[in-house]
Amino acid sequence: MYCEIVPYWQALEKAEALCPRGVILSGGPDSVCRTGSPELPAAFYDRGLPLLGICYGMQLLAKSLGGTVVPGNQREFGKATNELMEAGALFDGMPARFQVWMSHGDRVEALPAGFRPLSRSGDVIAAMADESRKAYGLQFHPEVVHTHNGLKILENFLVRICGCSRDWTTTAFIETAIAEIAARVGDARALCGLSGGVDSSVAALLVHRAIGDRLTCVFVDNGLLRKNEYASVLQNYRERLHLKVIGVDAGDRFLSRLTDVDDPESKRKIIGEEFIRVFEDQARKLGELRFLVQGTLYPDVIESTSVRGPSATIKSHHNVGGLPTDMQLEMIEPLRELFKDEVRRVGEKLGMDASFVHRQPFPGPGLAVRILGPVTRQRLDLLREADAIVQEEMESAGLTRQLWQSFAVLLPVRSVGVMGDDRTYENVAALRVVTSVDGMTADWVRLPFEVLERISNRIVNEVRGINRVVYDITSKPPGTIEWE
Repeated sequence: MYCEIVPYWQALEKAEALCPRGVILSGGPDSVCRTGSPELPAAFYDRGLPLLGICYGMQLLAKSLGGTVVPGNQREFGKATNELMEAGALFDGMPARFQVWMSHGDRVEALPAGFRPLSRSGDVIAAMADESRKAYGLQFHPEVVHTHNGLKILENFLVRICGCSRDWTTTAFIETAIAEIAARVGDARALCGLSGGVDSSVAALLVHRAIGDRLTCVFVDNGLLRKNEYASVLQNYRERLHLKVIGVDAGDRFLSRLTDVDDPESKRKIIGEEFIRVFEDQARKLGELRFLVQGTLYPDVIESTSVRGPSATIKSHHNVGGLPTDMQLEMIEPLRELFKDEVRRVGEKLGMDASFVHRQPFPGPGLAVRILGPVTRQRLDLLREADAIVQEEMESAGLTRQLWQSFAVLLPVRSVGVMGDDRTYENVAALRVVTSVDGMTADWVRLPFEVLERISNRIVNEVRGINRVVYDITSKPPGTIEWE
């Protein structure tokens, strides 16, 4: 179903211009109990549109219509149980109890006139409704995979309550994106920065469909790739996707700029700027290229910078928050409004090789954000060897396709060990393995003990310089998938 995301200060104007069938009020990091927090004009609620408030959106809906919101006695982050008091249209066809995903501090204490509670999570009102005005609120997040029946809840709201139809498809997106790219680029030429992942690969294929051989792709070895990755990915691009790809060895220039840098935001911004400089150098060598294509996704935008509303900056992604202000190329980001699962469906529709479509996400800054503290060649070598073991064991156990990401992190910690009756004082590696659908939330994987044992034994025995392996069992939220 087609939707548009707009900032709250444009809500009334957009509602009048777009004539939507319904409105979802999203979650957000602010508190309705704080003076100056985001709110909507009273006239917005008088338009008679079906409304679904999620988390902050529910609290805003309750407060704006005469209810009471108070700071909670205890914050809820992560899994909770939703206990239905009555189903109504929103929960039609669902069990009396099911798992949901919470992320809030405030709670609705008193409902507005006309509303009744639909469900609870402990002593928290988890859902509310005034079906006469088609207004609903959810304290939990139905949009994340860890909320059971979440898609069914959204379907009930969109189909049963709003009367929407499913006519916005992957095919429709591809056709629209190709037409828009062709119109914007015209007779000009474009450069695409490839990373080896599904995002930049799908972006490249879309642009190639639109402008053909006027697209030149560049794959940069920034010195921060995984073991043997540069040669294997470059070969796959040329042989499987049949794209015109230039390989650039730029490891020395990236590593020289990262000397003694340990702040993760600084790393990301330095790497982001250096990527642009490499692309600009290549553009000058190739002649007049006007556009730069990147595989930016909506989670990158959300977590990097507040471009559409009051979202909090979680971390600057190298191709969003790390872009220099004086860059000379115009950006084309055909996937900027999509999530990873949607990008994969686009890739499949475009006929992309499964090895690209289902490749695990790898951060643009590479191993730099998996080495906590300064990045050095020696520490990169340690992490590459440890990470290669993780990938081999995941593949051997037949787990790779079931996971969102599995990787090793090198910690700025040394620990005492004993090997061959000798004392060691060496590095600690952390193992991170998570499942997710879109990267916005994730849960740690309960790996079989024998797999954990093999990974730990191999890293300690085969990677000289690491004598301890620990396992990260933190979900997102409250953690992020990457450590930096």
